Amino acid sequence: MISIPHKAKQFLVLVVKLLIVGGAFYFIYDQLVQNDQLDWKKFSALFEKNQSFLGITFILLLSVLNRYFEILKWQNLAQIVRKITVGEATKQVLAALTAGLFTPNGVGEYAGKALFYKKEQTKQIVFLNLICNGIQMVLTVIFGIFGLLYFNTLYPVVTAQTLAIVFVGLVVLILVLFSIKKIAIKGYSIEKLIHKINSIPKKIHRQNILLGCSRYLVFSHQYYFLFLAFDVDLSYFTMIATIAAVYFLASSLPTFQFLDFAVKGGVSLFFFGLLGVNEWIVVFISTLMWFLNVVLPVVIGTYFVLRFKPKTL
Repeated sequence: MISIPHKAKQFLVLVVKLLIVGGAFYFIYDQLVQNDQLDWKKFSALFEKNQSFLGITFILLLSVLNRYFEILKWQNLAQIVRKITVGEATKQVLAALTAGLFTPNGVGEYAGKALFYKKEQTKQIVFLNLICNGIQMVLTVIFGIFGLLYFNTLYPVVTAQTLAIVFVGLVVLILVLFSIKKIAIKGYSIEKLIHKINSIPKKIHRQNILLGCSRYLVFSHQYYFLFLAFDVDLSYFTMIATIAAVYFLASSLPTFQFLDFAVKGGVSLFFFGLLGVNEWIVVFISTLMWFLNVVLPVVIGTYFVLRFKPKTL
């Protein structure tokens, strides 16, 4: 086995850090400046008309709360390996978010968090991160299905026959999964996964679900309040149902973090277009959500990436 000199390792780590940070800022700049769908003149005019210090502060506070609940979720789960402070959890979450910016569905985030722990704890950290993200996906699916069904009663986009087929398909899939839960592939099986999930104390699971629900309510209502700020006049339940449906369908599509707003924006255009909302408003709000909840945390995360020191050095 070839041994890499200490200085060479330091140089390689520095290069990787600079690539991550440089790439992050390049993609952020490219999407904000080169996107032809963004009409900055219309945005400036509307902003000057409706600008409010309290309103801007409130929207920014929701972004802070959104990421803060995610940090608390990770702190809650990480205690299974070792107890960490909110500060440590913040560093790990934001650095991992930055590292996962260029990977499909933020897969790089798993490796990013694992780097803060001992090598032998890698599998456990990846599993805990799966639980952390998994509860958010489960909540997105649950709320999204209800939102989609409610939206469908107002604006039929899916036929009753299609809904019935999807429902039957899901039931069959669940039955098949549980019937083969003992079958192991490379030592892994559904039964072992369920057993491992159940080995986590119920108190931690309850806290994880509570924080996940809190985070979901925060970012969905941030979306809602942004529409209000752009003078979109629709009923509360129609808006929330549409937002839930958009997040559900957008989250089902494989994508990269830096293209997140484009995917959600595309789905949003379809649903909010049916509601008669102006196209440029939908695009701008999707971009603002991406900027507030991905770009700003990533900018802060670059600081932690640059300060990161591998345990092996």
